[in-house]
Amino acid sequence: MALFLARRFANYLVLCVLATFLAFALASLTFRPLDQFAQRQPPPPPSTIEAKRVELRLDKPIPERFALWAGDALDGDFGRTVASAPISDELWRRAGISLRLFLVGTVIGVIVGVLLGVTAAIRQYKIFDHVSTFFSFLILSTPVFVIGTLLKVVWLPVNQAAGTQILYFNGESTAGFSGTGWELAVDRLQHLVLPTVAVALPLIAYYSRYQRSAMLDVLGSDFLRTAQAKGLTRRRALFTHGLRTALIPMATLFAFGFGLLVTGGVFTERIFGWFGMGDWLVYGVQTQDANIVATVTLFIAVLVLLSGWLSDLLYGALDPRVRVR
Repeated sequence: MALFLARRFANYLVLCVLATFLAFALASLTFRPLDQFAQRQPPPPPSTIEAKRVELRLDKPIPERFALWAGDALDGDFGRTVASAPISDELWRRAGISLRLFLVGTVIGVIVGVLLGVTAAIRQYKIFDHVSTFFSFLILSTPVFVIGTLLKVVWLPVNQAAGTQILYFNGESTAGFSGTGWELAVDRLQHLVLPTVAVALPLIAYYSRYQRSAMLDVLGSDFLRTAQAKGLTRRRALFTHGLRTALIPMATLFAFGFGLLVTGGVFTERIFGWFGMGDWLVYGVQTQDANIVATVTLFIAVLVLLSGWLSDLLYGALDPRVRVR
């Protein structure tokens, strides 16, 4: 098992480096950061433009530029933006924002989605199954920016009726807020609830559909009938053997879905004023900054690497055949 995990980790590491290089190379080939710099008013002198070219290493071939950037990144220095601001400080700030937002939403989405999917499969074609299916497809067919806006519209009368801000709509915390540690935590929680719900609702609908299908494939299997024939109750057979087997194909979906959600949630970030990694990637493309694009890509690749590795670990825990091999 340890050798299997080590080999998989090495494979993911190679893919991580390759994905980052491809993103860096593509951005370097298409971006023209000096054009925007030269159009400033008043126009900078040619010597300043040349100095900016050297600072951004645009005078070097792309493979050499990537090698220099990767070497600095290993030391924690991810270079500077086109505006000469250090990327490292902004990286950790935005990464913290995205992880706080999407980690909680993903955990809620996975747990509730699995429970709904399993329950719908056990009660196939009953009222609960029909209702959960209807609402799942309704949420899946609604864009996330519409869900976020509807959450604001629905909660606004609640705040007005209460005469105070129970939940906030914008930002990760109240600007200039000061208080005890507990008060700061409550303030952050008030800002976190609505965007977390906006993240969790599509995930609940998505995972519940897949889990229902996976559970239905298991319900008629021979090993469940054998377990019940040996004396296990139907409930215990379902949750001890059936659910464990049905979760195996879902493990990869859970793991890789989180890594892609961080940057795919740019609409959620912008609607609720949480400026994390997804928003930063859009900003990097807008400003034609290859270093920002490469840094965000590396962050996503590392998340996918860790998620994939945890997925393999989950496979080993759920499927004894992986451990035997």
